[in-house]
Amino acid sequence: MAKLIFGMNQSLDGYVDHMAFAPGPGLFRHFIEETERQAGSVYGRKMYEVMRYWDEEHPEWCAEERAFAAAWRKQPKWVVSRTLTSVGPNATLVEGDLGGAIRVLKAERGGEIEVAGPQLAQGLTDLGLIDEYRIYLHPVVVGHGKPFFAGPRTRLRLTSSEPMGEDVIRLTCVPA
Repeated sequence: MAKLIFGMNQSLDGYVDHMAFAPGPGLFRHFIEETERQAGSVYGRKMYEVMRYWDEEHPEWCAEERAFAAAWRKQPKWVVSRTLTSVGPNATLVEGDLGGAIRVLKAERGGEIEVAGPQLAQGLTDLGLIDEYRIYLHPVVVGHGKPFFAGPRTRLRLTSSEPMGEDVIRLTCVPA
């Protein structure tokens, strides 16, 4: 059975904003390795649209960016949306019963499946389907944006903390 993991970069004041701060080289290398070993990713529509950037080659990319793009393209993706009618390569559109679809996905797969997007993660948290939360805590304060936890806060238990790359700590938590 697969394990559903919600993990994102977060500011000290609780926001996720890929435009306000980004992973340094060491953390980016970690994300490449995670993407290479994951069993897949589940995306909300907005996060999927952001990540579609990696579908196209960009001549200015460095070797690490090319490695991430290759890993991202290779992994299966499931996109939860009420508005999209189609999705890109190696992706499946998830419509209708979110809980039922994700329960089947977890039962049919092994390994770790990433959940990307705070709103989707909140819906999956409400259904009791998130197995682990990985908060990549950056020493920045952005003051606004989309919060890591999009709704009522779930009770969590810290299972580990680990320095990651440059000035980032990964907090790993499970539902309490």
